[in-house]
Amino acid sequence: MRVLAVADSDSYLKWAACLLGDLPAGCVTELVVVRTPIAPSPEQIAAAVRDGDALPPVLSARALRRAAERLRPDVILVACTGPVVDVLVADVLRGLRPRPVFVTGLPGISVPATEKAWLFRSGCDLFVVHSEREAAEFGRISAELGGGGAIGLARLPFLRPQAGSGGGSRVVFATQAKVPAARPDRERVLLSLAALADRRPDLDVVVKLRALEDERQTHNERHHYQRLWREMGEPGRLTFATGSMHDQLAQAAGFVTVSSTAALEAIAMDVPSLVLADFGVSAEMINLVFEGSDLLGSLDDLAKGDFRTASAGWCAANYFHAAERNDWAGLLAGLVISRPRVPARSLLDGPEHAAARRRARLRVEVPPTMLRAGYRAKRRVRRYLRALT
Repeated sequence: MRVLAVADSDSYLKWAACLLGDLPAGCVTELVVVRTPIAPSPEQIAAAVRDGDALPPVLSARALRRAAERLRPDVILVACTGPVVDVLVADVLRGLRPRPVFVTGLPGISVPATEKAWLFRSGCDLFVVHSEREAAEFGRISAELGGGGAIGLARLPFLRPQAGSGGGSRVVFATQAKVPAARPDRERVLLSLAALADRRPDLDVVVKLRALEDERQTHNERHHYQRLWREMGEPGRLTFATGSMHDQLAQAAGFVTVSSTAALEAIAMDVPSLVLADFGVSAEMINLVFEGSDLLGSLDDLAKGDFRTASAGWCAANYFHAAERNDWAGLLAGLVISRPRVPARSLLDGPEHAAARRRARLRVEVPPTMLRAGYRAKRRVRRYLRALT
């Protein structure tokens, strides 16, 4: 089975690289990055792939099409943000012969499931989710909206069985680009981390960044933690780090986050953890999934170093299901074998969605520097026109 995987950002690239590694032996795989304004930096690309693997090239939409025509893959894994998934499947990669099986998914926690995520990916034949809960929620959306293809279950690829951390001397805070959004809230997090470092001089308190200040992420981060700490005058003893979360957790005595998927890695490695609930527990805070996990706590708990262990019942329903429940690889093999077949039906094929697809096509076709210059010019024109009214 020949598999071409396409990623558009750092998070999706890591997910795609791991998922390819979980395919059955004998599969021929190729990983590429489609050029967008959020494409990962060379350093992020190198960190995402396994040691010894070739670095994936960054391709324009047209170059991606040529690569797919050359490879004639049986499967295309579209590991991208929603609008890019839609435009690649419906436009850029449309009409390939023989038609490949289109597979997609989400790279982390996807609770609650959203109609928007399903709509953008409804042109794909297989939607990979990572927990029994996600499968049930997206199943309900599929039944209500129609479109799309099968829903397959896979363990999140970075949650392979791990040895316990064995204790360590490090507390790791995993940042999240979107939440909390307000600067004062982020300052409170940093000050609580500094309070822990002051109370426990035996611990190294590490802020694990998703990207450096000048690197792009899947989601924009308005108040970057390291820049914010510098602007606060560095009132305490904190260390900032990028690179492998696994390497950080291997030395960790505790883990804390607001909503990062890295909490699952910490659970898998038996690292006592804390999910901050001070800013709310909701879909907007991307931490609703942790209700009932026994991990929710406060900034005061963080300052005291009060970390917890996730409940076994919550783990079984959320990302730590038994391996025999995983069915995505079998579903994929069946889809490849069953040609000819009725392809998945996208719910965004109507004329009312044509303009949005054209905008998405620009994101994968126009060089990012030119695209950003165009956006800036458009904003200036709008401000000028408003000033005239």
